[in-house]
Amino acid sequence: MILRRITSSLKGQHWMTIVIELMIVIIGVFIGTQVSNWNEGRLEKKQTARMLEQLKPELDVQIDYFASVRQYYQTTQHYADAALAGWHGDAGISNEQFVISAYQASQVYGIGTNAQNWTLVFGGGQLRNIDNPVLRRHLADVLTTDYSDVGLATMQTRYRTDVRLLIPDDIQREIRARCGDRLVRDAADQDINVLPQRCSLPLDKAEVAATASALRTHASLAHELALHLGSVDGYLQNVDFIEIPMRTLRSDLGKR
Repeated sequence: MILRRITSSLKGQHWMTIVIELMIVIIGVFIGTQVSNWNEGRLEKKQTARMLEQLKPELDVQIDYFASVRQYYQTTQHYADAALAGWHGDAGISNEQFVISAYQASQVYGIGTNAQNWTLVFGGGQLRNIDNPVLRRHLADVLTTDYSDVGLATMQTRYRTDVRLLIPDDIQREIRARCGDRLVRDAADQDINVLPQRCSLPLDKAEVAATASALRTHASLAHELALHLGSVDGYLQNVDFIEIPMRTLRSDLGKR
């Protein structure tokens, strides 16, 4: 309709009418664009708010997962103490306990968190939709965390390799089958690895005695185990560093 009137005005050279109707068209397009942008921005913020709400249980799961990692390494520490006692000649440590503990002390548990998954969801555009600058910064801290320091590869120590080269494969298989990692469902309804705190197996006494003797002969393994335990301590410290910003972000989200 307006274009028809503009065409008619051009033919009649009604310049004032042309200017007014062009202004109406321009203003209409501008208002329409602004309304569209506003509506799009509103929908994006709504989507971001929904994503932040969905992030709460994800953070809870990850924090619970960290607790399971600490529990796991408390158990391996227990076995490491027994193994070191065996290397130090403690008569209270049987050959069977010594061999089993030496193996179980080498068990490791890596965190499979991948920040890239969260970053794909909360890209730069999503971060800009968060009005609260503190919340925005804390979310950015979590998204930019380097999780490589708590990956399984970081715990592939020399002790883990060397002690498994010395213990016969059939004994290792028996330990894994009866006392290895167990996948259990925790209170947060997620699967976590649990290592049994005690392990007693009907192993061949002659083979166990020979294996215990070989382990004691390789006294350097005790030094490697000490280094392994140092790696565990560093690993758990890295877990703490990662968990702190997650807990901070979870606290922020709890206030929303």
